[in-house]
Amino acid sequence: MTTLMRWMKLMLPAAALLLGAAEFAPSRALAHCDGLDGPVVTAARQALEKNDVKRVLIWVQKKDEAEIRKAFDQTLAVRKLSPRARELADTYFFETLVRVHRAGEGAPYTGLKPAGRDLGPAIPAADHALETGDVEPLVRLLVGEAEKGIRQHFAEARAARSYPAGNVEAGQEYIGKYVPFIHYVERLYLSATTAVVGHEPEAETAAHHEE
Repeated sequence: MTTLMRWMKLMLPAAALLLGAAEFAPSRALAHCDGLDGPVVTAARQALEKNDVKRVLIWVQKKDEAEIRKAFDQTLAVRKLSPRARELADTYFFETLVRVHRAGEGAPYTGLKPAGRDLGPAIPAADHALETGDVEPLVRLLVGEAEKGIRQHFAEARAARSYPAGNVEAGQEYIGKYVPFIHYVERLYLSATTAVVGHEPEAETAAHHEE
């Protein structure tokens, strides 16, 4: 029994629940490579449609190509059996490809995410820039948001800075504005000057969104 067949045997009783659950999963604007409408799954659909595994090999590391080729061949064989088998086989391949891709980038696999998630403005703007060749709207978006954040944090810290000497409570209020301002500026600078390798840890990203 192939890996795919074993997977289908385990998944079949709960397939409807698994496929339906994605529609109600909470959206998180952290990444889009694990989305059903993301670039990895889109490439997987194209590969299966065109019977061309090379369309997805670009998403994995060299050492993982054999695993993806095997999963691809298994999927092609099983999806011919019936419409239901095709649906499950495709889902298996999507999950395998996304899992291996994320592992290669040092990110955990937490399941396929539903299509249509709110990814925020930055990711769609970045994809649009690549599609059109025009990076200016993306630059304006990022620079505008960075400027807004700097000015807001600066204004709050500056307003709290002039407190009476010896007033501990007012001094603590100032520090409560000073520290976020410094951290915000530092994070912006590091983001602008540090190369990005793989996926940023999602827990860290989520914490940044909450600040």
